[in-house]
Amino acid sequence: MELISVIVPVYNVESYVAECIESIQNQTYMNLEIILVNDGSTDASGDICDKYAAYDERIQVIHKENAGVSAARNTGIESANGDYIGFVDSDDYIAPTMYEDMLKLMVEH
Repeated sequence: MELISVIVPVYNVESYVAECIESIQNQTYMNLEIILVNDGSTDASGDICDKYAAYDERIQVIHKENAGVSAARNTGIESANGDYIGFVDSDDYIAPTMYEDMLKLMVEH
């Protein structure tokens, strides 16, 4: 079963990041590596990420100095172990079957 690395750059999104993380955790396709890159947040975003990581072994949190969303994505890519890589913005959430549907379509076509 293919591993999908989901990279989430996180910066000052304490009001949104929990819903984002939960939408990834609750995917119907479970073989995910969730990489949360805290890009120097000055709010509680990093702490929220750490709390989720404490209860889900699929979650890895990387704390780094602020360098922007592209640098945060690149940091996530460097840590990724998946066969495939996906990105989710930390102020968004995704449908429960998104990765299952995407992987199925990719394999079929």
